[in-house]
Amino acid sequence: MNSIGTTLAIWQRLTRLPAGRWLFSKLVCFKAPYFASIRPKFITLRPGYSELQIKKRHAVLNHIGTVHAIAICNMAELAAGTATDVTIPTTHRWIPIGMTVEYLKKANTDLCAIAELDKIPPCDGKIEIPVNVNVMDTENNIVLRAVITMRISPKN
Repeated sequence: MNSIGTTLAIWQRLTRLPAGRWLFSKLVCFKAPYFASIRPKFITLRPGYSELQIKKRHAVLNHIGTVHAIAICNMAELAAGTATDVTIPTTHRWIPIGMTVEYLKKANTDLCAIAELDKIPPCDGKIEIPVNVNVMDTENNIVLRAVITMRISPKN
């Protein structure tokens, strides 16, 4: 059995605290600063699953007043990356190598991204796995559907 990864261990420790989800979200953005632009709030994180939210606010809007497509893609990539990170063996690393996106509806509200992936098959070399992400508005309408391809490889 693989030992629990650092990200999942930090999540489990912090979510016991009153502001733990907020603090975890801040730590993720400290480690990967670009994600701070969307101000994510993690809701759930477990192997095979990540859920996070963003608020509709001025800094993520486009010229028509909806959440910008790239802000939503940023959200999808963060959800996929954290889901992958807590799913793969601690002996491996990951990097996104591709993203296929379908824009299905204007994003007029706060958003929630859910990333899901299947159990990782045992591997000694590199493998590529799809991570499915749905981004929903506050009425549970899917506004964006993405498949993010992750390359999983052994750490050096």
